[in-house]
Amino acid sequence: MHTELLDYADDKHICEAFVAYDETKKEKRPAVLICHAWGGQGAFEQDKAKKLAELGYVGFALDNYGKGRRGSSMEENGKLMQPFMDDRAMLRQRLLAGLAAARKHPMVGNKIAVIGFCFGGLCALDLARVSGKNSGDKGVNGAVAFHGLFHPPGLGKQDEIAAKVLILHGYDDPMATPTDVLAIAKELTDAKADWQLHAYGHTSHAFTNPEVNMPENGLQYNATADKRSWQSMQNFLSEVLG
Repeated sequence: MHTELLDYADDKHICEAFVAYDETKKEKRPAVLICHAWGGQGAFEQDKAKKLAELGYVGFALDNYGKGRRGSSMEENGKLMQPFMDDRAMLRQRLLAGLAAARKHPMVGNKIAVIGFCFGGLCALDLARVSGKNSGDKGVNGAVAFHGLFHPPGLGKQDEIAAKVLILHGYDDPMATPTDVLAIAKELTDAKADWQLHAYGHTSHAFTNPEVNMPENGLQYNATADKRSWQSMQNFLSEVLG
């Protein structure tokens, strides 16, 4: 297992990706981008990159906030995330910079997917939204949102989405209500996307993170949903990157 930190730029903003891959294999391979939750890229996302490397991909954990910008409390996390929620064009540009950096990596082939958790789930969906039939290197082959946020970017008419989409959702998630689920389903259907949604009953937000235990805020780890969702992701990646 080879891991490295890789600087990349979005205009004047320097970001630092965490990259993992099996160095015993010399050929290029598909990459899977990992979009971080609201606290910024950390051990959780880096562990996912390593697990994806074990599955035969290049795990490429993005850094959407910028090098060294991380939150250590709910208040700090919110302050880091909110500017990107308010300016989805800025978020889109930052995501595309990370995608471009992954494409330039010497071990990355011509297929790329993206996964994301919480705020990162929204990021993954935003990359799917710019992955149209004529997007070329600006798009991804597939996108997976784990307990993601579904707010549309509001950046004009949505083109047809060529990327396949998988949404892994806790049905009791207070940040993505059944009304929000219907809205994202309609959006993806109208965009002619190949999409699927797996909803886990009795499951809240952040169900993949063992460190989360705040049921009073609708944040709760769920080991069963975590295991099921990771397996669903593997099946999906095998389809879109195989």
